[in-house]
Amino acid sequence: MPARKALKASTPLVLFAAIALAACGGGSDDGGGGGSEGGTAAEATNCTNKILQPDAKKVLVWAWYPNMAKVVDNFNKANTDVQVCWTNAGQGQPQYAKFQTAISAGKGAPDVIMLETEQLVGFEIQDALVDLAPFGADQVKANFSEGAWKDVSQGDAVYAIPVDGGPMAMIYRKDVFDKYGIEKIPTTWDEYAEAAQQMKDAGGPAFGDFGSNVPSAVTALMIQKGAQPFQYDLSDKQNITIKLDDQATKDVLTYWGDLVAKGLIGKEDQFNTDYITGMVGGKYATYVSAAWAPGYLTGQGVGQGKDSGNFAVAPLPQWDPANPVSVNWGGSTFAVTSQTGDKEAAAKVAMELYADDASLEDGWKTQTIFPLNQNVLKSDEFVNAEVEFFDGQTANKDIYVPAENAYAGAVYSPFTVYYYAQLQAQIAKINAGQVTGEQAATDLHAEIVKYAKGQGFNVK
Repeated sequence: MPARKALKASTPLVLFAAIALAACGGGSDDGGGGGSEGGTAAEATNCTNKILQPDAKKVLVWAWYPNMAKVVDNFNKANTDVQVCWTNAGQGQPQYAKFQTAISAGKGAPDVIMLETEQLVGFEIQDALVDLAPFGADQVKANFSEGAWKDVSQGDAVYAIPVDGGPMAMIYRKDVFDKYGIEKIPTTWDEYAEAAQQMKDAGGPAFGDFGSNVPSAVTALMIQKGAQPFQYDLSDKQNITIKLDDQATKDVLTYWGDLVAKGLIGKEDQFNTDYITGMVGGKYATYVSAAWAPGYLTGQGVGQGKDSGNFAVAPLPQWDPANPVSVNWGGSTFAVTSQTGDKEAAAKVAMELYADDASLEDGWKTQTIFPLNQNVLKSDEFVNAEVEFFDGQTANKDIYVPAENAYAGAVYSPFTVYYYAQLQAQIAKINAGQVTGEQAATDLHAEIVKYAKGQGFNVK
């Protein structure tokens, strides 16, 4: 959802300075959270919302969706045996830092926590999350695509329940394309580069942007080309395969670096005021982004007033159109922490919070989230919705739903935050002309391998 995606612009924190291969952290099965006796989880007090059933079990939830108050009220109205006590402990990294502090202290975590999919493994390896499979997770598996479920699973274990995602596509300005004679919407990355050159030759603005502060998006584009940055299985905690100096990664970094060097695209950091002003003013002809972008941009005033009706969306350009690859940028989940004293009640909340029809409808209609629940993705109302931001285009049916259903999932490392920080640094060097894309990939690989070994991993 939009407010969370802006966090991609912040400087990552190295949460796991010493990854606990010896399984530090984690609570006991008989501990009590949310008011239960003997627990290590934080007490479910000072709730932001109203508890409707005071005598029911209370489950403390940390989450930052902007419509969370309505979602929590929907859950509490529908349940008499369990009530959610919700608090916003920070958006993204600030919340993760608090959670890591609680893990290290062995107390103070919530019962249920909102986590981005790419952050799950880093907490799983510390035994900080509960496997939800014994608590009925498979009962909701059919609600999600294969890729969405893979992102939250490790073998037969399920460590979170998906809520929203970010299948990627290419947003473009129809008015800018028309003004500078771009008649063909790029379907391949070669065509994207050709259109960028055509626009520059015609005196147009930057065709796109390669900001250093969107490492998650860049990683997705690397995967689209065929890269497999990490291979990691939680059942084999000690070993990890790292492959960041492969040809696919080099090709992607070289491609975008060349566009920057030729002055065809910008290199500004995204999600800041200058970038948004540029979006409003037509400084960028395209925005390679995700399904949450319309909501984020609308919330920032893009596409309104004189800008209204100027935006459209097309499928993400491909390297090989005969073998299209769908990738994902962003997405959040609900996970149960190992400090909870009532895993069954917490699992119920993780599986059912933001899963009811009313909450999902509010989420997608307000463009707060792009839901991953198939009950929504297959509904006529959602599929055929005429998206106002895209001048009435049926973007869900034509672009985003097919992209989500084709997404195969990804493998994340136990140190995503550190990896993203190093990738950001390399992109900044590319944009400054200090290194080539190939050299950046080589240097990135060396740095991440060094870091992994320093954390006690055997690197294959």
